[in-house]
Amino acid sequence: MTRRPFSILFLCLATLPALARESPNLARISPRGGQRGTELELTLSGSQLKDAQEIFLYKPGLEVLKLEATSDSVVKLRVKIAADAALGEHALRLRTASGISDLRTFYVGLYPAVEEKEPNNDFKNPQKIGMNVTVTGTVTNEDVDYFAVELKKGQRLSAELEGIRLGTTLFDAYLAILDTKRFEITSSDDTALLLQDPLVSMIAPEDGTYIIQVRETSYGGSDACQYRLHVGSFPRPLAVYPPGGKAGEEVDVTYVGDVKGPLVRKIKLPDAPVDRLAVYAEEDGQTPPSPNWMRVSDFPNVLEKEPNDTREQATATDLPLPVAFNGIIDKDGDEDWFRFKAKKGETFDVRAYARAVRSPLDPVLEIWQKGGARISANNGQGGLDATLRFSAPADGEYEIKVRDFLKKGGPAFVYRVEFNAVKPSVYTHIPAYDREPRETTRQWIVVPKGNRFASWVRVNRVNFGGAMNLSFEGMPEGITATYDPIAADVDRVPVVFEAATDAKVAGTLTRVITRSADPAQKIEGGFRQDVNLVYGPPNNTIYYGTRADRLAVAVAEEIPFKLRMIEPKVAIVQAGSMNLRIVVERKEGFTAPVELRLLWTPPGIGAQGTVTIPAGQNEVAYPISANGNAAARTWKTAVIGSAPGVNGTAWSSTQLAPLTIAPPYVAMKIEMANVEQGKEIDVVCKLDQLKPFEGKAKVGLYGLPAGAVAEPAEKEITKDDKEVTFHVKTDPKSPAGQHKSLFGQIVILENGEPIAHSVGAGGILRIDPPPPPRKDGAPPKPGEAKPADPKRQGRLEQLRQEAEEKKGK
Repeated sequence: MTRRPFSILFLCLATLPALARESPNLARISPRGGQRGTELELTLSGSQLKDAQEIFLYKPGLEVLKLEATSDSVVKLRVKIAADAALGEHALRLRTASGISDLRTFYVGLYPAVEEKEPNNDFKNPQKIGMNVTVTGTVTNEDVDYFAVELKKGQRLSAELEGIRLGTTLFDAYLAILDTKRFEITSSDDTALLLQDPLVSMIAPEDGTYIIQVRETSYGGSDACQYRLHVGSFPRPLAVYPPGGKAGEEVDVTYVGDVKGPLVRKIKLPDAPVDRLAVYAEEDGQTPPSPNWMRVSDFPNVLEKEPNDTREQATATDLPLPVAFNGIIDKDGDEDWFRFKAKKGETFDVRAYARAVRSPLDPVLEIWQKGGARISANNGQGGLDATLRFSAPADGEYEIKVRDFLKKGGPAFVYRVEFNAVKPSVYTHIPAYDREPRETTRQWIVVPKGNRFASWVRVNRVNFGGAMNLSFEGMPEGITATYDPIAADVDRVPVVFEAATDAKVAGTLTRVITRSADPAQKIEGGFRQDVNLVYGPPNNTIYYGTRADRLAVAVAEEIPFKLRMIEPKVAIVQAGSMNLRIVVERKEGFTAPVELRLLWTPPGIGAQGTVTIPAGQNEVAYPISANGNAAARTWKTAVIGSAPGVNGTAWSSTQLAPLTIAPPYVAMKIEMANVEQGKEIDVVCKLDQLKPFEGKAKVGLYGLPAGAVAEPAEKEITKDDKEVTFHVKTDPKSPAGQHKSLFGQIVILENGEPIAHSVGAGGILRIDPPPPPRKDGAPPKPGEAKPADPKRQGRLEQLRQEAEEKKGK
């Protein structure tokens, strides 16, 4: 066993020969959590797990003592949970010899586990449990679980549930406390503090038995609706005030919302800013199973002074910006005002942190000139915290108002409004590949030995532009990454990872760092992958997810094919097209089809979604095109391919290859022409020679209506030609009317490869019906004028008369 402190713990097993395949499916972890300071057995269930080798852990506190794959669908773990392991969610992935699983979560708790024992769905016969335990159970369809606890008068009973936060399914849990007469004392559905999960707390009015009810809100449920129910006498505040402070300071805080009343405590804040600091209210040696949340900033606090619910009563400060204003919208209809000073031109990003610290407040921000007009406003729009950009128009005093969007309020409606200096920031992530943007397919890097795997990395810039450089720190030995700097005008870059043939099958959690290419900017950021765990109707709404700060990278066993792009010797021209030649190198006996997809289409480039190299064949053309506005420059891209492996999918990619976009050599304008059905006409195309070319090029006229053909279909031109004419024959049944679909294609040969131009788009050919026969029955004579249209003639006469009348007046 080899241990890697704080990040990756793994146990190497005997190497199992297998193809690198679609990521192993880690569907379930059982149990879903454990108690601090204990050891326990975990069962990992799924598919393609028989070559399991390692567990990736994203934070300290867990140690894998033993790992054994007992079948292709089951892995057994023995895990030690440290006595000081962080409470709550721990993210992990399983690495096999052939892939990396999606991210799953495991919960660390305070209390020993008690399993739910069915039947416990009869209110009169609930399952008896003690205090300060964690009940692990499942709510199946129409199931209601009842648990009984004994309390003394005045004793606090708190219960909170981890349900949707387990990241398994869309489980909307409901929690209630009832007395033995079935009177509901308190209940909870969704909470701001626990997101979609409920919590309840009460003070026992008398000695006796109390019943805790767990069910799905709409009496639904399934085998996937697992929960961890923490039951005890622990304090359960709903918020902490102020919800933030200055780094390095000791802050007096009040935990609010507990049934026993406020708890006043001192907290020593970290010496550096923290976006989300977990804090636990301690009382009589007990703390809640989950934290309250604070922010740590590098500027001072301003606390509201009631009353401050009018402009005239605004809490004023002389502190220079930036500062943080803190308050509580403590009742319905309440609004808080603050007054501050700013200098002309000072610009700040202003944000109300409420939902970010798990407050139920849906904040609305407004900034006003002192005693004057409103300057700017914003609200949370769908539950997000309000943000706005404030730039002081002049030296002077200003006022800021905070309220709830629905004008609600309560003791837990805390907020913190920060005036942050406008600073540049950046982070990277791997975006979703497939049509469903919430899926996490291929957001890991698995490179077969002696092969390649490609991914794109997206950079997210805030408050700046400019080129960026990437680096990958701590990748497995034997893997190299090839990529270009991220250009200033794009937000992503393709990266090709390659593993040496003798690379050891292994993996790491790799840090991805991006830095500004201009060293004077000194901008740096890390990796931030949002992982969507639970989503559903309507419109695949994301209900719960987590975040990973490192990229999972692994060397996998060999696969039976490798891809290569034959790099084009010519450019693709604006409004042109090209075929990329993709070659598959097959190992003996491997004949399966290989599905290809272009990893990245640079700006202005279009490509077919997928192209398949047929079974038994070794090469295919991958068509791409460039629009007329594509920038003339060189990009790099790769083609990634998949094929059937052992009980899954094997992935490989081509090398990173250059793709040059260039201006066209020739432009063309198709002169309008008209012809009678069944007749012939010459269509003249004017040529504009933009760039000299050697030899002869071929020109074709396309987009002709049904029954019309150009003879010959193609003609040859040189760099000196100014026009080309196509003789077009129509059919008597060719549709009459204006046909605006004509276009040309010019193909120039350079370095032995074609350069295709699409030219002359929108050319018009009008086809007229033949004139009607003469009244005497004789066919119309050649060149005979068509009889006048009576309706048209009548309208012309009307217009002539109107013109004469106007002239007379």
